[in-house]
Amino acid sequence: MKKVSIIIVTYNSDKDIYDCINSIIENSDIPLAEIELVVVDNNSTGCDTMFNKVKTLWGEDIVLIKNSSNGGYGQGNNVGIRQCSAPVVLIMNPDVRLVCPIFKKAIDRFSKDKSMCILGMKQWLTLEEPSSNSFTCTSRMNGYLSTILSALCTRLDFYIAKYMHFSGSCFFINKAMFEAVGLFDESIFLYGEEDDIHYRLMNRFKDCKMIYDKSLRYLHLTKERKPDIKYEKKLIDVTVIQNKKKGYCEKKTLKNQLHCINLQILRERVRVMLGKNDKSLLYMLKELKHHVNILTNNIKQAT
Repeated sequence: MKKVSIIIVTYNSDKDIYDCINSIIENSDIPLAEIELVVVDNNSTGCDTMFNKVKTLWGEDIVLIKNSSNGGYGQGNNVGIRQCSAPVVLIMNPDVRLVCPIFKKAIDRFSKDKSMCILGMKQWLTLEEPSSNSFTCTSRMNGYLSTILSALCTRLDFYIAKYMHFSGSCFFINKAMFEAVGLFDESIFLYGEEDDIHYRLMNRFKDCKMIYDKSLRYLHLTKERKPDIKYEKKLIDVTVIQNKKKGYCEKKTLKNQLHCINLQILRERVRVMLGKNDKSLLYMLKELKHHVNILTNNIKQAT
């Protein structure tokens, strides 16, 4: 019987997937026969070559699914979840590496407490450097409050389930509860899925538990990534659309985003003055603020 299903969605991820799978096997603290590993590829270039190498390295034990088209991150995960059989699912990005045993403790939590919905873990950039993205405030909070609360709780390593969602790069979730809210929203192609999941689960299951266990760790290999204005703009665009679907005013969402950006600009100016950072992030934040102002003006003109 499978006790945990792991879903990994790939898209041109051949440089990451082998080390990702290997980290799962090396850090497993339960028999591998109890793990169901599903890799869903979103129509990558060279998918067949990647799958053949996976089969060569690990045989037929890994379920390999090739999507005929790229339907997005959520859709790819949904394909994998519908194929899996375990009551607990681990959503995992291909650029994640497990660095310690996590399965036994996670499975015990879910089996002993049926109200367990999501189990989040501590994200690290390297073995020595923790990430600031283990969790963050939802997009529906006041912008100033969310920025300050996120910074404070990150420093204290303290998670507040009502106001925060976990990073979508690696988390455990109760499969039955996830299915009850319709899995990932496939209208979200990429970015913002974790905020949406948090909202729907919290609204459907009033007594559900979202627990943060900082003793369970993983690496997310994003340390070398540079600020990406296209990503940030897209995330704001998706947030506005998704919050509108949930009944939140577009102007309010953009106002919250603007508050967050203003505080980030202030913080970055201080860092530049102290010589800790160059001006690249500051320039990107100013461009992002301009993007939000344009969206706000467009809404005003439309009304």
